[in-house]
Amino acid sequence: MSRENVVEVGRAHDDMESKQQGISSTEELVARARALQPLLRAHAQRGEADRMVPAEVVDALAEAGIFRMLTPKRFGGYETNLRTLTEVSEVLGEADGSTAWTAMIVTVTNWLASLFPDEAQEEVFGADPDARVTGVAAPTGMGRRVPGGWMVTGKWSYNSGAPYATWAAVGALLQDENGAVVDQALVLIPASELKVEDTWHAAGMKGTASNTLFGRDIMVPEHRVLSVPAASQGTYPRSSREEEFLYTLPFGSMLLLCLVGPLLGLGKAALDLVTASAEGKPLSFTVHGRQADSVGVQIQLAEAALGLQTARLHVREAVNQIDQGSMDYSQRTQVRAQAGYAAQQVLTAINTLLNVHGASSFADTNSLQRIWRDANVAARHAGLVPTVGYEAYGKTLLGIKEPVSLMV
Repeated sequence: MSRENVVEVGRAHDDMESKQQGISSTEELVARARALQPLLRAHAQRGEADRMVPAEVVDALAEAGIFRMLTPKRFGGYETNLRTLTEVSEVLGEADGSTAWTAMIVTVTNWLASLFPDEAQEEVFGADPDARVTGVAAPTGMGRRVPGGWMVTGKWSYNSGAPYATWAAVGALLQDENGAVVDQALVLIPASELKVEDTWHAAGMKGTASNTLFGRDIMVPEHRVLSVPAASQGTYPRSSREEEFLYTLPFGSMLLLCLVGPLLGLGKAALDLVTASAEGKPLSFTVHGRQADSVGVQIQLAEAALGLQTARLHVREAVNQIDQGSMDYSQRTQVRAQAGYAAQQVLTAINTLLNVHGASSFADTNSLQRIWRDANVAARHAGLVPTVGYEAYGKTLLGIKEPVSLMV
């Protein structure tokens, strides 16, 4: 049996098991996300103007179980997989990039919170299965050792979904009693203990409200600390449970590849819009009364569609590999490279589609300009910088054992 067939059999088994246990399958969650598309489209412009996803949209996401996708079953979550998150994010991205990004960030950071010790998980999810954890991995905070844990002070940008967070996982360098840095960590802090500075004034992804968190002298107990170097090597402080395979998956790969899901949705939205428009839109200063009659347009649409399919195939291959677990370092560097490469393929395709659609692409009333802005901002996330992934993967191909990043 080929690897592809094995993957498909595994998917079918996972979905059947989910249904038997009353847990939503990938197909069910994707269908729920698709049913939300009219609501997302109706509120997309308002989200841009207010610079945050409207509350009724966030409520609808929660009601559909979107935030529970990667939350442990023992807390009422669905405990699905990266494939589910990616497909749901893509469908949401077809309707609104900011909503898709916010939903993806909360969901994957909920997964991250599930890597912490059980006591921390209980605090986050025990009384609230719909908890919304957001976070900033960059270690722009500092924690000093005190009895029972760490006293943390810091300022963290850019925290997508900040207005709706119940908890935050933020990066900090940890110092011992002598002031020496002994670890780089992610620490869990209740959102109520942090303040939000309104700093997200951006060209795209305006509705993500990716503002800055800050706090001073916040007590973080030992059980709410996760060592990033240890996590990057697959060592998590949670209690080991054989049945909770989802929380053994590779740290960097999970946190980076998920970023491409909304971009795939934005690319599909652009292709659908431009293709539909070409049926009736004239090609100015030519003999063609419809763009669709132009061979040049036909070729460009085909190129864009194939570029998006290339991105999707890379993401699907990488997702399948991650969901199977047991990845070595070379495989993880390939996934990091594939994430950045896929994001660039989406941007190239969208640029081609704008060339086809013409100057009207940039009218305020045309959603294509928002898609273009959202995609270009999202693809510049630090986790998708293509050259970092290419360097890490290239070193692996050459047998050079020189780490480029902990996020691999």
